Amino acid sequence: MHTLLDLVSLSAVALDLLVAQQGPPQGIAARQRRRLQRLLDAALRGSRFYRNHWPAGTRADTPLAALPMVTRGQLMARFADWVTDPQLELEALRAFTADPQRIAEPWLGRYLVWESSGTSGEPGIFVQDAQTMAVYDALEALRRAPPQALRRWFDPWYLSERSAFVGATSGHFASYVSFRRLCALNPWLAATMRSFSIQQPVDELVRALNDFAPTVLATYPTVASVLADEAAQGRLRIAPREIWLGGETLGAAARAHISAALGGVVRSSYGASEFLSMAWECAHGQLHLNADWVILEPVDELFRPVPAGQPSCSVLLTNLANHVQPLVRCDLGDQVTLHAEPCACGSPLPALTVQGRQDEPLVMAGRDGRPVTLLPMAVSTVLEEEAGVFDFHLRQLDAHTLVLRLGLQGADGQAAMERCRAALKAYAAAQGVERLCVRGELGQAMPRGRSGKACRIVARAMP
Repeated sequence: MHTLLDLVSLSAVALDLLVAQQGPPQGIAARQRRRLQRLLDAALRGSRFYRNHWPAGTRADTPLAALPMVTRGQLMARFADWVTDPQLELEALRAFTADPQRIAEPWLGRYLVWESSGTSGEPGIFVQDAQTMAVYDALEALRRAPPQALRRWFDPWYLSERSAFVGATSGHFASYVSFRRLCALNPWLAATMRSFSIQQPVDELVRALNDFAPTVLATYPTVASVLADEAAQGRLRIAPREIWLGGETLGAAARAHISAALGGVVRSSYGASEFLSMAWECAHGQLHLNADWVILEPVDELFRPVPAGQPSCSVLLTNLANHVQPLVRCDLGDQVTLHAEPCACGSPLPALTVQGRQDEPLVMAGRDGRPVTLLPMAVSTVLEEEAGVFDFHLRQLDAHTLVLRLGLQGADGQAAMERCRAALKAYAAAQGVERLCVRGELGQAMPRGRSGKACRIVARAMP
């Protein structure tokens, strides 16, 4: 399968990253300012949305703080005005991402496309050209700061490893699209990489991982925790050297459990559909923001700036790499804390703490008397991909019962509830859950935290 690769851009970005990494924080700030001006210039020239949304007289050197914020909903509602290439048509892209056979296929021969999950109640479609992907590729290759530095120096592309991606594989999601693209780019690497769906029963997943015996495991913290439980019980017998986690909050207790049970070095990352690789963890356990290519502005509930060292209510993202689909001060909904003090690792990149997704695993009653764990990322994928519902709240009542709350009402709400109920029951039955009951609540407001991003899946409180 043909895919996007611009070796000239990749080489230029990689060289700049190496230079920036060895320089002072002022060098990072200078690169950020130059790239911001180029982004604003591209948006002013090519995006009708921003020309109308920004104040009259806005120029490429206008301070970022003087520009109004945007939401994903605003941008998606005016997709044709937002993008700078008129050939990017939303309905055609939606049809494209509805076809799982076309995952990682270049759109129009020159764009990589992925869809977002609906954790904020608003799914999105994101388009990247070869130049944007060159930035993401270089950041992944050079800023990952692997713990086995000498080993990675001789094997930067992990050709000697067996890498397993355990995640949502049914849709055009950023992590899976990236995985499939990497396999397409390098057939030798593809032979040592394999993806595993989180929607399969845990015992099947365990058998498949045992057969593959990965040395690198990439997944979500809740999935890794369940795999750690399986390893502790002696059912999962893998020995990964590195465990890459992202997409959810990783607590200290979960990190310790995963590391102890699976035996590998646990490394966390922070990314989003809006910017694939915002931060990687250094050897000192600190996430470092790739501030030369992405700007994060922590804000309070009124979208006022939050000082360094204080947790935000939300955060505004500006993607300095993507000029095709400009993202300038876009509300992510994540709670972050930017730290003013430098990290002991010596990196010129600022350190940050992220409070991300915190959906919970649901432990249900199985047919054979054993408990069955429904992974939150798998449950979300089932509701989004199979039922077409993105804004929901699912609460466990007991070992057999879930309560599903939707904001929809009337006939549309009833139809959505029936789709959700059928999808959940089919998924739960495939996992071995006995007699799942899904109670519906229509026309209800979604419970959201201060950031506006809901914890969509809540497990039963243990006695």
